[in-house]
Amino acid sequence: MFLPNLILFSLFFSDPVVPQQVLDNKINTAAYERDLAISPDGREVFFTRQGTDWKDQTIWHLSKLKDGNWTEAKPATFSGRFRDLEPFFAPDGKRLFFASGRPKPGRTGDDVDIWMVERLATGWSEPIHLGPAINSEKDEYYPSVTKEGHLYFTSERAGGPGKEDIYRAEYRNGSWLPAKALDTGVNSAYYEFNAYVSPDESLLIFTSYGRADDMGRGDLYISIRNAAGHWEPAKNMKAVNSADLDYCPFISPDGKTLYYTSEKAGKKNGNIFMLPFETLKFQLINSLTESGTE
Repeated sequence: MFLPNLILFSLFFSDPVVPQQVLDNKINTAAYERDLAISPDGREVFFTRQGTDWKDQTIWHLSKLKDGNWTEAKPATFSGRFRDLEPFFAPDGKRLFFASGRPKPGRTGDDVDIWMVERLATGWSEPIHLGPAINSEKDEYYPSVTKEGHLYFTSERAGGPGKEDIYRAEYRNGSWLPAKALDTGVNSAYYEFNAYVSPDESLLIFTSYGRADDMGRGDLYISIRNAAGHWEPAKNMKAVNSADLDYCPFISPDGKTLYYTSEKAGKKNGNIFMLPFETLKFQLINSLTESGTE
């Protein structure tokens, strides 16, 4: 556990039964909290806090003290002036990616793009726009990065099969190649967004809305990457999902805990939840493997 005094919030859906916890008020408050990111060394946490206007979004930060306690959350040094959300650490901890509606270099528009900051000896750098290989004149959201530097994100641009799709940009020789939409193991004719990719690029968890097995306003789905490099048909994570919006997945650096955002607490307000992931992962991957051999 990276925070003390977690409040138990056990929810029981279809098999398997998964005990789930709401993070305590170091992070969750009466406001809307979402998009958790934990540094590879487990000593820093970033998340998004949202105001009553859903575009009023700021990235907040807290860190672990030498005595094991956590600081109070404060806006990140690079956030607070513009709409910033959805932080994600590079696996080496040297870069932090995020989405932002801040002014863009070389063009106008209020769309959201992917940015990053780099860790310096003095703190975080000024935000860096990732450029046209990643960003378009449509919205780009929810960056997630592999250990090889390949970048996954959501985009509303044309080029995918659905209304909103998940894209991948390969990182080669220090820069990103133009992004391409994932295949139909992940993307569909509906909405796919907010994908977490594991550092080794073997596992993808994302939200989809509109599928026949969708339990509500958007559910978490899981897919595994096969030996040929294709994503297997995604499976609904019914043990986690609810009739409300479930999204913004993140797996802890040690692979043991799944964090995600949900409105399932009943107040139509976002909270960040956590649950043990190892057993659930084993069961889900087994079911994916079995379905792939039928």
